Amino acid sequence: MLCMIAGTFLLTTQDAITKWLTTDFHAGEILFYRGIWMFPVLAILIRLNGGARILRLKQPKGVLFRSLAALGASLFVTISLINLPLAETMALVFSAPLLLTAASPFLLREPVGWHRWAAVLVGFLGVLIMIQPEAEGFKGWVIFAILAAVCSASRDLITRRLGTADSAVTVMFYTSVVALLAGAVTLPFGTHMPTMQQWGWFILGGILVTFAHLFVIMAFQLAAGAVVAPLKYLSLIWSAVIGYLIWGDVPGPMKFAGATLVVSAGLFILYRETRLYRTHI
Repeated sequence: MLCMIAGTFLLTTQDAITKWLTTDFHAGEILFYRGIWMFPVLAILIRLNGGARILRLKQPKGVLFRSLAALGASLFVTISLINLPLAETMALVFSAPLLLTAASPFLLREPVGWHRWAAVLVGFLGVLIMIQPEAEGFKGWVIFAILAAVCSASRDLITRRLGTADSAVTVMFYTSVVALLAGAVTLPFGTHMPTMQQWGWFILGGILVTFAHLFVIMAFQLAAGAVVAPLKYLSLIWSAVIGYLIWGDVPGPMKFAGATLVVSAGLFILYRETRLYRTHI
């Protein structure tokens, strides 16, 4: 549980750093400059987990598709953070479990009962309340947060299909390589060298995102998913606190009501999945 709490805090802090950097750098630059500093940490993890031999992939296509989905999630989150508050972006991204549940019958051949379908509908209602598509205050940037949720759900779907054939460190390594290369492709279209202070933020962001994912993976390895998975929603609390302290963002009542529906629906889906799993063992 402590690993999950630490992981969500580090990941949300890294998102705040990303939002801060979007004032001076485009999404591709952030992916590239941050990605560089993930590899020193990954090198240590690879060394501790058996060396270069663990980089030999058993499911190369699956890992590639997962890496592309993870790239899309990172890219769209970064773009959405340009003009959206941190807490609102995170709340929309956390609609991913709803998308995952909705896609399960078609892509994973997993049955979804009416209880979970009802939770999906409630969750999507929460999303509509947050984005207020008919309101004058509607911001097109929410589309990127929703696309990030779609990519996040796709990443999780692929991860479930991959199983444990390739280690978590191996998957993290190739995901980082794809993100770095994608960022590098954008550099000829406009970039500038970071200052020493900005390099510091990029180094910190790269280290934080690596350890954040490591802590999340450790949490699922050390405890039952039903115990630690709900703690992922602490990201919404961290993002609200950090957003208020740095940018003075205060979610309005509609944003809060919508986020509450999304979180409640996600937790109910988790409860139903856990209950069904216990029934079948």
